[in-house]
Amino acid sequence: MPNNAFSVHALPDLSGKLYVVTGGNAGIGKTTVAGLASRGARVYMGARSAEKAEKAITDIKRELGKPQADIVFLKLDLTDFKSAVEAARELRSKETALHGLINNAGIMGVPFSRTKDEYEIQFQTNYLSHWLFTYHLLPLLQSTALTQPGTARIVNVTSDGHERFTLKEGIRLDDPNLESESAMVRYGHSKLANILHTRHLNAVYGPKGKESSGIIVAAVHPGHIDTNLNKQATGMAPAVVLRIMTPIMKCIGILDHEAKGALSTLFAIADPKFTESGAYIVPYAKIGKPSQMAKDDQLAERLWEWTFKMFQEMGYL
Repeated sequence: MPNNAFSVHALPDLSGKLYVVTGGNAGIGKTTVAGLASRGARVYMGARSAEKAEKAITDIKRELGKPQADIVFLKLDLTDFKSAVEAARELRSKETALHGLINNAGIMGVPFSRTKDEYEIQFQTNYLSHWLFTYHLLPLLQSTALTQPGTARIVNVTSDGHERFTLKEGIRLDDPNLESESAMVRYGHSKLANILHTRHLNAVYGPKGKESSGIIVAAVHPGHIDTNLNKQATGMAPAVVLRIMTPIMKCIGILDHEAKGALSTLFAIADPKFTESGAYIVPYAKIGKPSQMAKDDQLAERLWEWTFKMFQEMGYL
C-alpha cells in the first residue's frame, strides 16, 4: 500500500541547497519545484519556454504565499542535444554546488516522429537528452557529494510502463527509434532506459560505485497521475477518447491527483531517511521492485557504452 505518511512537510529545511527539475513548468515537475522551494531550496526550472516557465514560477510563489521563493528559469529543450549541453554549461558557470538533479520531463504515447537530431522523440526526450544533461552535470554533483556527503542526488523519473510495454530483448540498440513498434512500446523502451541509466550511475558514481563519488541515485515511478501526459498520448488513442476517459479514470481511482505525483521524487531527492542508492521508488515514497530486465547490469552497461559512444561521435562529450 502507498506510504501515505510521507509529505513535503517531512523534509528538512533546504535553505542553501540547490536543485534542478527538468520539465518543471507543468504537472509533476511543477509540483516538485513547489515542494523544494517551499522548504527553502533554490530551484532551477528546466523548460523550453521562458514565458511558460515565468508564469509557472509566478503561480508557485502565489500558491505558496512566498513571493521570495527562489526559483530560476533554465532554458532546456530536450528535443535538442545542443540545448541540453548548453543548459548544463550555463548551470555550471553560475553555481558551485548542486544537491539534486531531477530528470522529470517526459512525453508518453505520442505518434512517431523524429527530433532534429534524428532520434525518435520519446527516446530522446525521456532518455537520451537526460543522459547527456546528467553527464555534463556530474562534475558539479561529484564535488558536492565530496564536500557535503549524502546531499548530492539524482532522480530519474520512470514509469511502471518499463515493464508493461516492453520488448523481449529489453533495449534494441540496433534500432532505438522503434518506428515499426507501437507508441506505448516506444514509451516503455525509453522508461526502461531511464532505470538502466540509474542502475549504471549507481554502479559507477554511487556511494559504493567504482569512482566512490557518493552520489545517491534513484529511479522513481510517480504513480498513475492525472497530468497532461494522459492527454498527449494520441498514439495510444484519439484525443477525443482521451478527453473523455481521463476524468472517468480519475473518478474511479485509476488516476490519482497531481499533487501526489511529486511525493516519491521529493522523498528520493531530499529526505535524509532515504539512503538506498540505486533503488526503484514506487507510490508513495516506498522502495519497490522493477522488472527483471531493469535489474540486468550487463544490459545497463551496454546501454551506457552505446550512449557514450554515440554522443562522443556526435561531439557532445
